[in-house]
Amino acid sequence: MENQNTAFWHGTTILAVRTPRQVALLSDGQVSMGQTIMKGNARKVRRIGNGDILAGFAGATADAFTLFERLEQKLERFPGQLQRAAVELAKDWRTEKYLQKLEALLIVADRDTTLVITGAGDVLEPEHGVVAIGSGGNYALAAARALIGYETDAEALGRKAMGIAADICVYTNDNFTVEVMDV
Repeated sequence: MENQNTAFWHGTTILAVRTPRQVALLSDGQVSMGQTIMKGNARKVRRIGNGDILAGFAGATADAFTLFERLEQKLERFPGQLQRAAVELAKDWRTEKYLQKLEALLIVADRDTTLVITGAGDVLEPEHGVVAIGSGGNYALAAARALIGYETDAEALGRKAMGIAADICVYTNDNFTVEVMDV
């Protein structure tokens, strides 16, 4: 599992910011293969589940789409229960041989909850209303945590934090995709 983690932590930044009025999910647009930038405008965040859930990924694109499809199936089975659907997905991801090979991390958010879902079976709800994944994730997380007391608009806060991450991480650009939902 150690080699698996390094493969998908290398090359993107996804940030979720929750304020009392909004939740925002942002990603950079850079796709890197080794030291080469292959694409600068990739869309790594989207809405799923009838548009009621924001979802973003770090890792292999095809793997993430497979996980998004599985999560949507769980949401159909447990409508309006993101946390339950995420736990069921994490259980499958950890126990099914096919899913165990998938290399991605997910951040999902609805009006009430923000979660990180991992292939290790983790479903984590962040403290302080912010969470980030990917190679620039720690930079974006630190910046967002520093700004959360000063900025009440989730999108503005997220853009500032992502800008800081893009200035520091060579695998993160400033071509952001942003999805915002009122809470």
